[in-house]
Amino acid sequence: MIRTLNQLDDDTAAQVLALPGACGEHDPRWLRVLEEGLGHRPYALLAESDLGAVRGYLPLALVQSALFGRFLVSLPYLNQAGILADSVSTAIQLLDKAVELAERHNVQYLELRHAGNVLEHDTFTHRRDDKVLMILDLPPEDEALDRAIGAKVRNQVRKGDKFDLQIHFGGRELLDRFYEVFSVNMRDLGTPVYPRKLFASILENFRGRGEAELAVVTQHDRPLAVALLMHQGGQTQVPSASSLRSFSHTNANMWMYRRLLSRAIERGSIRFDFGRSSPDSGTHRFKKQWGALEHPTTWQYVLRRGELGAVRPDSPKMQRRINAWRKLPVWVTRLVGPAIVRGIP
Repeated sequence: MIRTLNQLDDDTAAQVLALPGACGEHDPRWLRVLEEGLGHRPYALLAESDLGAVRGYLPLALVQSALFGRFLVSLPYLNQAGILADSVSTAIQLLDKAVELAERHNVQYLELRHAGNVLEHDTFTHRRDDKVLMILDLPPEDEALDRAIGAKVRNQVRKGDKFDLQIHFGGRELLDRFYEVFSVNMRDLGTPVYPRKLFASILENFRGRGEAELAVVTQHDRPLAVALLMHQGGQTQVPSASSLRSFSHTNANMWMYRRLLSRAIERGSIRFDFGRSSPDSGTHRFKKQWGALEHPTTWQYVLRRGELGAVRPDSPKMQRRINAWRKLPVWVTRLVGPAIVRGIP
């Protein structure tokens, strides 16, 4: 039986996270975050046995705007919240229900973001394998990590020591400083900035066990680099991070990441997830220098109408918008950016 819910209770959530292949991004609290922070309509597709035991799970968010259209995604902002199932037949039932939901809302496409095991099925019309997750296996002690990362990286980190950098970890009390740097960097990249309330919702919904925290690197009390950390299931992930280009000579970003790795070890994590990158890109090389290894990701699609890549950053239309966005004052991007980005899947 497949049920369609909006949120899950704690007992059901625990069963979901016990399914094979589950990761922190499958935590049902992300549905509440996406609803509160981005205004997406959440759906939790739950496969259950006749006795009520959870056999599968697929979280979905309806992304819609007048500018871009309507999409059903598992899940926006995250990388690998695709189908969880105890069998192929259960996975197909969840897929069929997702397609039914996509038809009901007349979306342009259904997008399922998978890592690891992928459901092979004729229902999918397209797939993307062009990016990889970069994951570093962490040693139990910080000193061992320092030896493993090599002399070149250590020297770059030490350059930051010369600029009197400090790092601060915390929650809502650091949000303003985090957003100050994050919004400037997003403008420089030509990307509409996520709303401040998205990060406020993450910090609130994951504060119970200290799974979410902010990191802010300062020089003489001025924030230069920032990151959002998620500590879940033995893994630390950085969904968002930014640094100011005007202070790149301080190596604040390298200096920060070395401290983030130390923080992950301190929190008992055995893996550090640097996020997705295109092979041979600048971000890919940055992550690889720390010793992170490539893990495949496959995003699968059911295209119902329109073009699959219409809202991708590498499309010609989006490139023109990106170049124009970079020229805007930061205060303008903070004002209008959140309304735009919530419609981008």
